[in-house]
Amino acid sequence: MAVEVVYRSSRDLERLFMDKAEADRHDKMLELAELLAEVLQKAVPSLTEQQVEEAGIYMAKNRDVFAKAFKSQPDALSELLNAPAEVAEEPAPVKVDVPVEVPSAEPTKPAKAAKTPK
Repeated sequence: MAVEVVYRSSRDLERLFMDKAEADRHDKMLELAELLAEVLQKAVPSLTEQQVEEAGIYMAKNRDVFAKAFKSQPDALSELLNAPAEVAEEPAPVKVDVPVEVPSAEPTKPAKAAKTPK
């Protein structure tokens, strides 16, 4: 039996990581997203909770681009404008391959009975 060490994000309990540093980065991103969501909700109270959460996560995931834009490089945002739209993470449907029996043209022989020991 093999033992495998995995790390769980303290803010996203369903997500597992093979590397502690990666789990820590994910936690920090989620912490930033939460704070951004609070600020956005305060600035624009008409936004729904889901909209605020999605915007916060988007900004946190792209924090490097936003940091460049805020440091007098607004053209950095064109990188996000030209990128394909990011879809909210939903579980992908699971495709299960089910074998399909195709009747053959030849009739099958009945199975032989098992021999009984003497």
